Amino acid sequence: MAAIATGTATGTVTVTTGGGDRGMTTVHTAADPDDVTPGRRGSTTIADRVVAKIAAQAAREALFHGVPEGGDAPHAVVTVHKNHARVRIGVELDYPSDIGAQCGAVRLRVAERVNHLAGMTVPEVRVHVERLHSAASREAAGRPR
Repeated sequence: MAAIATGTATGTVTVTTGGGDRGMTTVHTAADPDDVTPGRRGSTTIADRVVAKIAAQAAREALFHGVPEGGDAPHAVVTVHKNHARVRIGVELDYPSDIGAQCGAVRLRVAERVNHLAGMTVPEVRVHVERLHSAASREAAGRPR
């Protein structure tokens, strides 16, 4: 028994296997994912803490000299609303260094990585420099008082 399938641009497929109306089957498929309503597609929710981990890792990648010796790794606080993430990053930097350039690099890298990995736009990245580490402060920290 031969089967003949015909389709339309609207997503209706008719399969005829012979034998008049008894062999005709109509199957409705979605030709385009945009034709399926959001309720039938489902949804994906990314938790704020996941976006915060992405942002913190991106900040660590962006630091010119990495995390300063004796310093803490960057940490992030994120607020997500729909597909927008507002990010606040806390970093510690070596001193002397170009603080403005490092903060700019962190902002750019965080926005790019959150957009790429989580699919969210990042209209705001606030970088808070919590501590500067100089060679003198590292030496002083190693001396007993």
